[in-house]
Amino acid sequence: MTPACIPLPHRGVLALSGEDVHGFLQGLLSNDMERVRAGSAVYAALLTPQGKFLHDVFAVECGGTVYLDGESDRLDDLSKRLRRYRLRAKIAIEDASAGWTVEAAPQGAEHFSLAGAGPGETMRSDAGIAYVDPRDGRFGVRLLRPADAPTGLPEGNFADYEALRYRLGAPDGSRDMPVGQAFLLESGFERLNGLDWEKGCYVGQEVTARTHYRGAVRKQLVPVALDGPVEPGARIAVAGRPVGEMRSSLNGLGLALLRVDRIGDGAGLEADGAPLRVLEKGL
Repeated sequence: MTPACIPLPHRGVLALSGEDVHGFLQGLLSNDMERVRAGSAVYAALLTPQGKFLHDVFAVECGGTVYLDGESDRLDDLSKRLRRYRLRAKIAIEDASAGWTVEAAPQGAEHFSLAGAGPGETMRSDAGIAYVDPRDGRFGVRLLRPADAPTGLPEGNFADYEALRYRLGAPDGSRDMPVGQAFLLESGFERLNGLDWEKGCYVGQEVTARTHYRGAVRKQLVPVALDGPVEPGARIAVAGRPVGEMRSSLNGLGLALLRVDRIGDGAGLEADGAPLRVLEKGL
């Protein structure tokens, strides 16, 4: 894949500032926000008290402000939920989407001086805040770019990013994790470095930890190849017996939530009658 910056217009940016911002986020999100204070980017989620998915975010800090990259059409909901928890915390929450764009550069590590850097490592320049995707280094670089700043790279194709995401088995917000229904451990968050088991309490932590330590995950989000288009939510079955549901897909690749006991051989899987096969997570 030729180095390029791929716009992700379905992602927007919230800016959080103030002396209490790290402690505030530490008590809400599934990952360790002290890593953000130390200059690393993290991937995390905001959950319901019952441990169910509400929002996924990428968090990175610059100049004392923590930027949250979240779903653009649900950014207002994320902001409102954060404000409910703010109480007397000294923080300001602003929609910064007009000033920043979110992009991915899967082959851009060398261009952004991040060659050899590990997941979450960050580099700041006139082109914005570039960091190695904290979910998996094979995603390459993720970028918060000032809207008027050039990157020095050509614009890439969103379909290329989607193909990479599907092959790595990574969900993309509510497209793949139904709001108020999905659990992080079913959605691959542990594998994608979106959880920290040592950080202490956060909203939804008790249910998430209990599921983890009891080994009670019965379904898993997995990459699949499809013969033909399949709508999100389509039932996946074997010989007419339901074993899962389809999530998002594009150009013959997608994600599916399957019963763990059906992932191994994957024989006979169909989504709305279309043949489907499970792929290994990787390139």
